[in-house]
Amino acid sequence: MKEKIKKIIEKSIKGFAKEMPDFSVEIPGDKNYGDYSTNVALVLVKRINKNPIETANLIKEKVEKSFGTAQDENKLFSKIEVAGPGFINFFIADKFFIDNLKKIDDNFGKRNELKNKKIIIDYTNANLFKEFHIGHLMNNAIGESLSRTFEFMGAEVKRVCYQSDIGLNVAKAVWGKMQNRTQNWGQAYAFGAGKYETDEMAKKEIIELNKKIYERNDKEINKLYDEGKKESLKHFDELYKKLGTKFDYLIFESHVATPGKKIVEQSFKKGIFEKGNNGTIIFKGEEHGLHTRVFINSEGLPTYEAKDLGLAEFKYGKYKYDSSIIITANEQNEYFKVMLCAMEQTNPDLAKKTKHIGHGMLRLPEGKMSSRTGKVITGESLIEKVEKLVAEKIKDRGLLEKDKKGIIEKVAIGAIRYSILKQSIGSDIVYNFDKSISFEGDSGPYLQYAYTRANSVLEKAKKEGIKSSFKKIPSEISQLEKMISYFSEIVLKAGENYQPHYLVLYLTELAGTFNSYYAKNKIVDKKNELSPYRVALTNAFATVMKNGLWMLGIETLEKM
Repeated sequence: MKEKIKKIIEKSIKGFAKEMPDFSVEIPGDKNYGDYSTNVALVLVKRINKNPIETANLIKEKVEKSFGTAQDENKLFSKIEVAGPGFINFFIADKFFIDNLKKIDDNFGKRNELKNKKIIIDYTNANLFKEFHIGHLMNNAIGESLSRTFEFMGAEVKRVCYQSDIGLNVAKAVWGKMQNRTQNWGQAYAFGAGKYETDEMAKKEIIELNKKIYERNDKEINKLYDEGKKESLKHFDELYKKLGTKFDYLIFESHVATPGKKIVEQSFKKGIFEKGNNGTIIFKGEEHGLHTRVFINSEGLPTYEAKDLGLAEFKYGKYKYDSSIIITANEQNEYFKVMLCAMEQTNPDLAKKTKHIGHGMLRLPEGKMSSRTGKVITGESLIEKVEKLVAEKIKDRGLLEKDKKGIIEKVAIGAIRYSILKQSIGSDIVYNFDKSISFEGDSGPYLQYAYTRANSVLEKAKKEGIKSSFKKIPSEISQLEKMISYFSEIVLKAGENYQPHYLVLYLTELAGTFNSYYAKNKIVDKKNELSPYRVALTNAFATVMKNGLWMLGIETLEKM
């Protein structure tokens, strides 16, 4: 509808606007300002030498003349108003919302903007031999939601988890394990990382061990390393299943280290890279308004930067993508500016296809974490704590014991995902446990419960033999019909802006609108001729809520 109104406005102003202005058509926050509102008159005012109110009224008259209002039942608008400093507010005729409701099926909201596009999205990226911390949990929630949004817009999406299985961090963990085999790998890493900073002998041993792991020339070290890698992958796989993520490719640094080093060495000959101190090879970022970074270190080993150059080509070899999206914490924003700048020199075609998205930090009230010191807030510990709170909250709801475990897990994951996705991606988040599990609003469980309530209504209607029907419709529709119709536009907004929070905000408002409708109207009522319509409306709401929650990675529940 937004695009339809935009085209109507463009057609109406063609006669007096020499160039088409860049204007917006939005859904107003205040419903008194119509179903859609535009700032076109404010944008045009300087071009046609009239004040904004005059301009707005001129456009209003032209739209009404060409497209009419509801005096003709086939017209799109029930009324058009000029308000404020020159906004034009459009009120859509009820008929169009009803017609939209009639089209709703399981695919409602899907779009074609990304049809035939191939996207590869790189997220979560937990490092082997280390803990899966809450930062990985945040990254996973964002990456999975964006992946599903792109799929909903028609793209073919491949999910990648790129993991560190070589390098100094791995050497620190393996060295720590060699000192004490009873430690888990997270403890071993913290011990090794601490000694690397404070003990010169340990530092030398870890540097030497790093080379041996990279070259795989020691059977005993290889055995310990392989055991740790297997253990890490098994643990991560269990977590990904719980989170509802299935990666198409697991790519490791060991896959891309040699290709990355080769790219740097070949590009060095072309003058893209330079010699640094102690035999390093560097990229002079200052020449591009950035900062210098090392791509091959003094030991002759490729750094993260070189590996990322190799990763881009490795991914393209696996899947000929149109777009590659990499999601990390925004701590790496400056790093990626340099790395992508270097890629523009070494492989400009892939650089054009690559986009980095940095997200904020997830913190608990206790404060920041550090895997180096061992003060890690793991993803599992957060999930377990939320599960305990959910279990306490639903203990008196009369649920069967056999159903409780699955419900608790899905509600907990929903609570965490909502808390992460409700703010713009770049924002830091301090996790609020009480709010996250609330059934009263602004939470994942609130959305899940709204769906469950709708599902319960539909089950009751089925038992009483009331079928969905649009044969008899009310004389005036409610805000619920309008809110449902906005879904497809919100999908587009979330996808185009790489921002799942638009979807979260929409679903929260939609759930509130349905709950208000539920409170004011008896939906299942054999004596009321509007009951079949209300059941149809409830079914439409449930479909939109289910599709929207799927895009957020939040599972729906039949019971709560």
